[in-house]
Amino acid sequence: MGQAEAPVNPYRIGEAAALLGVSADTMRRWVDAGKVAAVRDEHGHRIIPGAELAAFARELARPESAEAEGRPSSARNRFPGIVTHVVLGDVAAQVEVQAGPFRVVSLISRESAEELGLVPGAPATAVIKSTNVMIERR
Repeated sequence: MGQAEAPVNPYRIGEAAALLGVSADTMRRWVDAGKVAAVRDEHGHRIIPGAELAAFARELARPESAEAEGRPSSARNRFPGIVTHVVLGDVAAQVEVQAGPFRVVSLISRESAEELGLVPGAPATAVIKSTNVMIERR
């Protein structure tokens, strides 16, 4: 007979908030509103089971405006943010986008950067389509 799998770690309110990129107050409001289930641990702290948090995180994900506007895309990894830095070369441009707590750096053609008006302060969405995405467990 096989050994039972250990349950996924539970998260305290602050930890869950950090993983979702929101404040602890927002996370508490979601718990209080019943949007995500939490239980009390042996010390009376509210904790959110990992599977519950994962399910809630999926619910928070919404399609980006391109799909909502009828422009379907196979890319599923979209990070809306703001352009923070642009380095224009003769042929290529390095564009940095701050998407929430995440810094995304892209190398695109200079022509594309200019046509899109990518300058610091411009709103932009980093769209990532890749078969080589690394995942690290913390």
